[in-house]
Amino acid sequence: MDALEMTLLYDHYGELLTRRQRECFDLYYNQDLSLAEIAQELKVSRQGVYDNLSRAEAALRELEAKTGCVRRTMQIRQAARKIAAAADALRDHPDPAVREQARQILSAANGLEE
Repeated sequence: MDALEMTLLYDHYGELLTRRQRECFDLYYNQDLSLAEIAQELKVSRQGVYDNLSRAEAALRELEAKTGCVRRTMQIRQAARKIAAAADALRDHPDPAVREQARQILSAANGLEE
């Protein structure tokens, strides 16, 4: 799993990790520190950092496997983009009623993206 996927998992499930796992995750993925730098920052061994990161990543993957929240969120976003693109094509339609419906659809699709 790449860093982007891990960050998405963390955004959904991060609060379920231990405090130390969250610290290690943040320093590694968000602050881009090396394991050695994190170990120095937290005053623990490099192996301790590695173990915390490994456990955090495994927990995040397991939570996603059980709940599928990130997968569903990504599917919803992809569908919203398709809906918005289709509605966007109707914004210049000659019929004002169609244009208004396109505007409402675009508004709803943009709301799903947030």
